[in-house]
Amino acid sequence: MLFSKRERLIRRILVVEDEPLVAFDNEYLLTDAGYEVVATVDSLAAAGEVIGREPLDLVLTDIKLAGEGDGTGVARLAGERSIPVLFVTGQPCDHVRTLGLGCLAKPYSEKVLKNALEAIDRHLRGERLKKLPAQLTLYEAA
Repeated sequence: MLFSKRERLIRRILVVEDEPLVAFDNEYLLTDAGYEVVATVDSLAAAGEVIGREPLDLVLTDIKLAGEGDGTGVARLAGERSIPVLFVTGQPCDHVRTLGLGCLAKPYSEKVLKNALEAIDRHLRGERLKKLPAQLTLYEAA
């Protein structure tokens, strides 16, 4: 078929978010877009458990989290298993450049999230991106 849709590299996602409404919205939007949300957790400890036992294609994490630790700790754990990380945060995220693929600035719409994930998928395939979706920053080292 000439216009067949290519298979996504990103299918199974862990959402790490400590704001319940944002977590619920992310889970709903991702599921509706055809992704499998493996788990939605709110802390470094809970994320570590999921990262340790589940095959994942991407971790979507806020920087500020409930309890001890933060999204940088989540990114380090994911990095140990070669799982890509996209930070989603309202905080400045220049200090996390070496830990993830990029950063999506909050607040964002459903369209922005979907476009960002499609761009990340293309980036992971090695495709050159001419223009990034609004609010998405990719890190050069990623």
